[in-house]
Amino acid sequence: MTFPPRKAKEVPCEEKETSPFRRTSNKAFPSSSLLESFHVLLTMENLMLILPLILLLLAPFASMTTLTLDNPSFPSNQAKKMIRDFNLFPEHEINIFEDDDGLRSSSVQQNTIVDKLFKFPNFVDPNGVSVADLGHHAGYYQIKNSHAARMFYFFFESRGKKTDPVVIWLTGGPGCSSELALFYENGPFKIEKNSSLVWNEYGWDQASNLLYVDQPTGTGFSYSSDKRDIRHNEQGVSDDLYDFLQAFFKEHPEFAKNDFYITGESYAGHYIPAFAARVHKGNKAKEGIHINLKGFAIGNGLTDPLVQYHAYTDYALDMGIIEESDYKHINSKLPMCETAIKLCGTDGTVACMAAYMACNTIFSSIKSIAGNINHYDIRKECEGSLCYDFSNMESFLAKKSVKEALGVGDIDFVSCSPVVYQAMLVDWMRNLEAGIPHLLEDGIKLMVYAGEYDLICNWLGNSRWVHAMEWSGQKQFGASSEVSFEVDGSEAGLFKSHGPLTFLKVHDAGHMVPMDQPKAALSMLKRWMRGSLSEESDVYSE
Repeated sequence: MTFPPRKAKEVPCEEKETSPFRRTSNKAFPSSSLLESFHVLLTMENLMLILPLILLLLAPFASMTTLTLDNPSFPSNQAKKMIRDFNLFPEHEINIFEDDDGLRSSSVQQNTIVDKLFKFPNFVDPNGVSVADLGHHAGYYQIKNSHAARMFYFFFESRGKKTDPVVIWLTGGPGCSSELALFYENGPFKIEKNSSLVWNEYGWDQASNLLYVDQPTGTGFSYSSDKRDIRHNEQGVSDDLYDFLQAFFKEHPEFAKNDFYITGESYAGHYIPAFAARVHKGNKAKEGIHINLKGFAIGNGLTDPLVQYHAYTDYALDMGIIEESDYKHINSKLPMCETAIKLCGTDGTVACMAAYMACNTIFSSIKSIAGNINHYDIRKECEGSLCYDFSNMESFLAKKSVKEALGVGDIDFVSCSPVVYQAMLVDWMRNLEAGIPHLLEDGIKLMVYAGEYDLICNWLGNSRWVHAMEWSGQKQFGASSEVSFEVDGSEAGLFKSHGPLTFLKVHDAGHMVPMDQPKAALSMLKRWMRGSLSEESDVYSE
């Protein structure tokens, strides 16, 4: 069965709408100046707000003669750099098609799921397990509150028991597909250079029924025929995910009573708290199927920008990336960043765009001093623009045989979408820590973990916002001692915990902990779901 029918006619590049604010020619800021990029927002109603923010935004560039699109701090350039860092070259910037010719006639009807069992071609399986016994699903969900959006997902039944918890993984970006984690971090497979797949002995499906989704709309194999389905904030993202879960558990009622956990990394530090709050709200209001939410885990995430951007220079100085003189110079930009973030607050507004521009001068200043250092793992250097090589994933998912197995028709895979990245700009500087205390008070567990060698979402900034969070157990958490997180008798990290809250600093890992320390990451997941990271247990057994 093929879920989407033949692909609708694509929007020519010059007609694509890549900005959340205006039609452009494939550039988030196509004008010759920053002022022009905000022209659609300059109404009498918000003029008094916009003018001081524009001044704030322009301040970092005061020394520049002209404001050009070549500036590395521009969102469009930041998005493209992120994609090139991973050696990814998606054919399209987003899966949004010009018309709905054929899409509406799909068998995927409003608020329903079409799900199929499949087996990847090129999967090297010495045991010859059947498709049915594998329990691997691929599917499309017609997003309930959308014009024409379909969300693609993978579901891998546990290699252990069907009663194992259901764990959903969200990759960040924003705008990167969760297949990055599936093939390079914690999925059932590892992808080889010859595009063959082999079992990942430390895949998280060893201990859970594992879900990966391509979101927000336009990412991965997810698609729409209507530009209005591009999401710009956490409300849209979390509503889509909640509605997906409702449809998923209706389709798979045998998993509906299992414990449920939300996990992810990087920009998912925004997605995850909002999604957890949405699930909790739905449960309390008895909106639909009760989802047995037990906890959520954020890996090297961006959650509280006000705290985390302030930690950049401290981390960089501590790790020898910058000198004391650099530290003082870059810190002179912090007051402007902090003011912009406070204006942004917890509501996504144009103030948040100004904050993005102002605050990212801090990170870009550190990067300009650091040279070719890999900001996802400072132990490594990037070769030119190449920091990691994830191109095998793109090649594999472009194969006709793979697409046929998944039932995606001729929809092309968008590994990371610069359009989605730019669409989420008004969300970037929002503080998502604000909704977490309520979840903790209701007994929902949170684990924040971070690889110690990541710069971009470093452990120091994450530790600080976790400690600064105001909840009933704040003092006790702060006073608790660090405990060794041991795997196979060796220290794999340090953690502290009180009640439902845990923070773990992972040794010898960068931004992608399950990739750098797969055995420790699986052990972390198992122990946390059981209730304590200090438990001694074998990570994997035959």
